[in-house]
Amino acid sequence: MLKAAVIGVGSIGQNHARVYREMEGCDLVGVVDASAQTAQKIGTRNNVPFYTDYLKLIEEQKPDLVSVSVPTSMHFDVASKLIEQGIHVLVEKPITSTVEQAEKLIALAKKKSVVLAVGHIERFNPAVMELRRRLREGMIGRIYKIHAQRVSPYPPRIQDAGVVIDLASHDIDLMRYLMNEDIVRVYGETLQSINSDREDMFNGVLRFKGGAVGVLDVNWITPTKIRRLTVLGARGFFDCDLLSQQVFFYENETGPSQWDTLSILRGVTEGNVLGIRIQRHEPLAAELSDFVAAVRDGRAPTVTGNDGLATLRLALDFVKSGAQVGVISQIAEG
Repeated sequence: MLKAAVIGVGSIGQNHARVYREMEGCDLVGVVDASAQTAQKIGTRNNVPFYTDYLKLIEEQKPDLVSVSVPTSMHFDVASKLIEQGIHVLVEKPITSTVEQAEKLIALAKKKSVVLAVGHIERFNPAVMELRRRLREGMIGRIYKIHAQRVSPYPPRIQDAGVVIDLASHDIDLMRYLMNEDIVRVYGETLQSINSDREDMFNGVLRFKGGAVGVLDVNWITPTKIRRLTVLGARGFFDCDLLSQQVFFYENETGPSQWDTLSILRGVTEGNVLGIRIQRHEPLAAELSDFVAAVRDGRAPTVTGNDGLATLRLALDFVKSGAQVGVISQIAEG
């Protein structure tokens, strides 16, 4: 049995605790929160010890692995102290507040030979997993555009990050994951409406090395929640609803096997619409199962520290682009 703990049991962390408690081969040994009331509530609910001091939890419970779900500004300090003690860490996205912190955290994890995973949960959405499989098989042909829409009302729980870092990082990571190509330039526009110190609306465009375009539409000022991902290619169009975990494929009836001059002259016509069967599951349960398996098997997790770093770089470049009103080019993802 691997001993697990959760540091930060607010709206996200309490679900980490629930999943660990229900997971076979894993024993939830404690939870931590800065709020004594919250720590007691979640600890009592899961019948485990609760703390307000995570160092005391480490000393008394000696966990093998920990989920870090504290505010972004605390990610580096908390995760680095855990890693120093040889504890495997899954840190919620973004990996850290700065590129420099992320690089130090990755280097430390390598030095200590511990697993460092980053909580980009959408990779474990079954709709995304099926979409990626279909793209790898070439079902859509050459990809022209990938478009993400992630909008919702303002979340009062977010106090130390703007919408690019908090929300758009999900879709930046998804685009990197689905396309598996370097990104050569980005351009972003941001708006501050509710907040005076950080952006709450973001529209961005990025260009992949192979020529495809990524478009991001993200905000906290829409009075409904939408999580939609679409992919346009030579043979058709994928429409993916991340909330309902549904994927539809709209066929280009005259879609080519290879895009050539004759195919362009034929144009695009409507073909069949295919609803793709999805084996639904809880993304968080899949994410934590992957993390635990990585610890148990001594392998890299699906979302590594380097993945988190690459996504953070792009998110910060989008923020910079929005502030400077300019294109950021020649981006290397490493």
